[in-house]
Order: sequence, then C-alpha cells, then structure tokens
Amino acid sequence: VHIFIDGDTTHFKTSNGEIIKTRYLAVNTPESTGVIEAWGKTATNFTKSKLENAVSIIIESDNNSWNWDATGTRNLVWVWYKTSEDAEYRNLNLELLQEGLAENEESSSYTYNYYCVQAAKQAENFELYIHSDERDPDFHYGEVKYITLKELAINPEEYLYGKVAFEGVVTYDYNGSIYVEEYDDVTGRYYGITCFKGYNLSGVALEILQVGNRVKIVGSLAYWEGGGVYQISDLTYKTHNPDDPNNIQLISQGHTPSYTLTDPATFCDGEVTVTLFDDEGNDVEKTFSYAQLALNTTIEMHDLYVSRVYTTSNGGSSDGAMTLTCTYNDSTTNNTYTITIRTSVLYDGNGNKVVASYFEGKTIDVKGLVDSYNGSYQIALLSLNDVVVK
Repeated sequence: VHIFIDGDTTHFKTSNGEIIKTRYLAVNTPESTGVIEAWGKTATNFTKSKLENAVSIIIESDNNSWNWDATGTRNLVWVWYKTSEDAEYRNLNLELLQEGLAENEESSSYTYNYYCVQAAKQAENFELYIHSDERDPDFHYGEVKYITLKELAINPEEYLYGKVAFEGVVTYDYNGSIYVEEYDDVTGRYYGITCFKGYNLSGVALEILQVGNRVKIVGSLAYWEGGGVYQISDLTYKTHNPDDPNNIQLISQGHTPSYTLTDPATFCDGEVTVTLFDDEGNDVEKTFSYAQLALNTTIEMHDLYVSRVYTTSNGGSSDGAMTLTCTYNDSTTNNTYTITIRTSVLYDGNGNKVVASYFEGKTIDVKGLVDSYNGSYQIALLSLNDVVVK
C-alpha cells in the first residue's frame, strides 16, 4: 500500500513501483479526510488494519478492463487480501459492508452484487455501526463542523467565523494562547493552529489544555488582523455539564511536540503540493510554501549563525524580547539563507534576563514554533531550554 486515504479509497504501489489510485466498488464509507463523519475514523482504521497486516493484496476490476470512477482519476476495484501465505483471500469490500462500516452502492451489474447485498443486510439486521443508534465515541455531535487540522490549515476560508471541532496535541502555552498540532498520515506532515484561551476558563478546563495533552478543541475560527493569522477562540468548558459536546475535552496525556527537523533551504524556498478531495470526490491539488503549511507547528533547525540581534525596548511587557537574524550557508548549493528567530523575554537559570550578547556572533541549534510576522515566516523561540549555543 502506498497511501491510505480513507475507508474506501487507497493508493496502491505495484511490485514495479507504479502507483494505482483506487476507489472500492459497491461501498461508500463515512468521510474522514477533511470533514469527518460518524464512524469515518473507524472505517478508515478497519481498512488500514486489514491491509497493513496483509502478506498479499490483489485488486480486481469488475470486468476485463480498468474502469474509472466519476472523477476520472481512480480505478474502481475489488480488494482482496490474505494475512498469511496459507490463508484464503478475503474481500475487503464485502467486509466493510458486513461490519456495518459502509453503505452499499448496489448495482445489478457488479460481479459480486448478490454477496454485497447480503453482507449489507446482515449488518443492518445486527444493527452494526452506521446501522445502529450507537454514538461514535470519535465523532463530535455538536452543531459544528468536525474536521481535521489539515483541512483547517489548507482551507481556512471555508470555516471562517464558523464553529469547528478537531483534535491535536498541545505543544506550547504562551501569552494567553495554546498551540495545537496534529500529524496527518496521508501527507506525512504536521498541521497546527493557535487557540486563544480567553479569560473565562479555569480549573478543569486549564488542566485539559496543559502542554503534552491530546485534546479535542471546539471553538470559532477567526482572523486576527493584528498578527495576520487565523486562530481559534471561544473555547468553553461547562463544569456542571462535562459531557456537553461543545466542551473542550481531554483525550490522552504524555505526548511531546514533533519538532520536525527542517533545513533552512526547505523552510525558505520549499513548496508542498497537497491533494484534496472535493464534495464529489474529485482530486484537487493545491500548492503552498513549506513554511505556510507548517505554520503553528513545532520545528527544529541546526547550525544557524546569529549575525544580528535587535532587542525590543519600548517600555512595554515585551522589553527584552529579541529578533535574531540568522544565516545558513548551504555547502551543497553554495546558497546563503536567512532565518529570523523571534524570542520571548528569556531568563537564564539564575533568573537573569538573557541579552543580545548571549546569541550574537554564535552558532545555534533551535527548537520552536513556525510563526508569521508581517507576511514573512519565522521561528518563535519561547524557552531558553529550546536553544543550544555552540
């Protein structure tokens, strides 16, 4: 398997390296790639678990030629797999129907239509998953759009001023906001967002939003003109009704930031093309700068030379914060790249404020957040523990 998209869409890699994009015949599983539907994650995980553990996979057309779906980009197939050399092949399309994880797209012309109908009826009789009254524990049932952080990062305009719900790991808590990031299996990248905590959260709510916690965030997407970025606001937690679907929610604890190791050339000049799927299932490609798509995620960069330091001094609370202008000479291309690092007000182990001479003229390794200022991307350094001065 090359890429798992969702429960009924997979990109396979053949033994000769060819990539075949497929859509499963006769089934329609709930969505889980952008907007998320009830049981969508369950269906995706079911497909992934079966194919990841397979020793052999066969994809079969319904007739003697390859047939395209309505988008003209994916082959319509039956998927067969076996989990050991001496096992029989199993049909994944049928299993999705039999498990109650897909609607049956019935067609009398399909080779295995009879078996698909019977499999779907069995799931209905046993009231499994999509045929049950059971609530999906991984789905948000509030009156909001339940989406992935990838979808939010790529299509923020679609959700502007609306309420959204998503999951992610809290990586930083700084200046009244938390930063949340989430890994996406399909693109192999992290996506992030800033969430303004506001002034009404306390007690249990603040414990939920601790760094290292995986959380469900429910809030409104707004555009912050002052920073020129999108952020989430209106976080709520009703202590008297902890099961309220519009509450923020703790999922698990003990997580760490990704700190994706990134070279300066990629940060400055890299581009990323992401394949999306519209409401009709069409493949849509969008290209972003690397830094734009990495905004609000954690990053690590090595061997930056601090050539200049500007220290804020305007009588405000940010006095002592610094802007480090760093250069990196790429020996492979002979190009020089400039990276800007914006620090918070930093203190050493003795409680003394860190000043420009600590960095200026030194080479550093840094961990921080991808940030934006006046339309340019930089790294936010929020703790002295996140930098190594060489």
